[in-house]
Amino acid sequence: MSKYSLKFDRENMEVDIPEKNLLGVLQSREVPCAATEEEAVKKALENPIGSPRVSEIVKKGEKVCIVTCDTTRLWQHPSVYLELLVDEIKKGGAVDEDIFFISGVGTHRAQTPKEHETIVGAELYKRHKVYDHSSKTDEMADLGKTSYGTPVKLNKRAVDADHVILTGGVIYHFMSGWGGGRKAVLPGISSYETVMTNHILALNAPPAKGRNRVCRSGNIDGNLIHLDMTETTAKLKPSFLLNVVVNASGQIGWAFAGDWQKAHEAGMAAVDAVDAISIPQLADLSVASACGFPKDINLYQTCKTIFNAEDATRPGGAVVVLSACSEGFGNDEVQMMLLKFKNSDEREAELRREFTIAKHVGYCIGQTAEQYDFHLVTKIDASLLDGTGIQVSRTLDEALAKVYAKNGSSLKTWLMPQGANTLPKLEQ
Repeated sequence: MSKYSLKFDRENMEVDIPEKNLLGVLQSREVPCAATEEEAVKKALENPIGSPRVSEIVKKGEKVCIVTCDTTRLWQHPSVYLELLVDEIKKGGAVDEDIFFISGVGTHRAQTPKEHETIVGAELYKRHKVYDHSSKTDEMADLGKTSYGTPVKLNKRAVDADHVILTGGVIYHFMSGWGGGRKAVLPGISSYETVMTNHILALNAPPAKGRNRVCRSGNIDGNLIHLDMTETTAKLKPSFLLNVVVNASGQIGWAFAGDWQKAHEAGMAAVDAVDAISIPQLADLSVASACGFPKDINLYQTCKTIFNAEDATRPGGAVVVLSACSEGFGNDEVQMMLLKFKNSDEREAELRREFTIAKHVGYCIGQTAEQYDFHLVTKIDASLLDGTGIQVSRTLDEALAKVYAKNGSSLKTWLMPQGANTLPKLEQ
């Protein structure tokens, strides 16, 4: 027996797995990165990929729109990289009055002035206009349709600028493969109609039913959501991109600048180098921690861990996820999808009626409970999950006792102490 420690809220839970059953411990790799955040960003701006430096692209008198993240993505530390980006732009002769920001909120809520200041930093907030994108009320420019039938309607203020510069952070995304890059445009500055038409590609086209399984974390091959986002962004013709990747300490460890596709591809490769773990086989049982507080603060945030654990487990196998969920479901639509609807068919019908990311998360979690022996070690009241198929335990020992009682004790097992981050990829 070997003892391992897994994070749960602000504490740890220990687990003993017999060596004969343990396939291994899946953890992110230690990869050398920049000594400081500023060093990473400056190096990227001075050495753009597939593009001249942005100071050579933007000329004096030209209007520059910089698309930023919203307040839900402050983990990217945008105030650090935006200041350095603006400094580099101005080396070509651009002036403050000609540079403005749009917070690419997609379909999220509007930001407060204080949130705008936090996103861009106090100094930039004093000198530059900062606008929110509003997917339902802003004036949109109609740029036609993609080959997938998505209407390309984008924020007119951005389209009318001489240059659009995309910024953001690259991480895995459970639908589009990776965040960053083209996502600054779709959903970032797209109309509500554009966003919803794109996101429904996460489901198979009728008459087929169910999830489109190629639309998943760490995959862009045949990923219709990614391909549609890319076509949409190509119609806008961004002049430049700056994306960052954070390290295990939550600091910017790597940055990539230049051509909006080539630089983003470099960011994707950097994420894979750290967090993609090749596995030779799927487990009978996967035990995954959502990495403790704050990543396990609610069920909505826990979806990344659930889906990563699925990718390590054979169909019908057992999945145990440790997530305190001290703030409950974290989203009313996730809760509604799990509690109001009793099976995947009902949830899918609601999702096709009106697609939202939160509803899709609820739908996918419900599917996990149907297709796996799914156990959640959590602080959520067990009665709140009655009828969902999710089996609730207070301790890891309790959850494993239930798993072994149902499936036997000789289960080939993967341990995932960094379940929110680590993406298992089955060797082909």
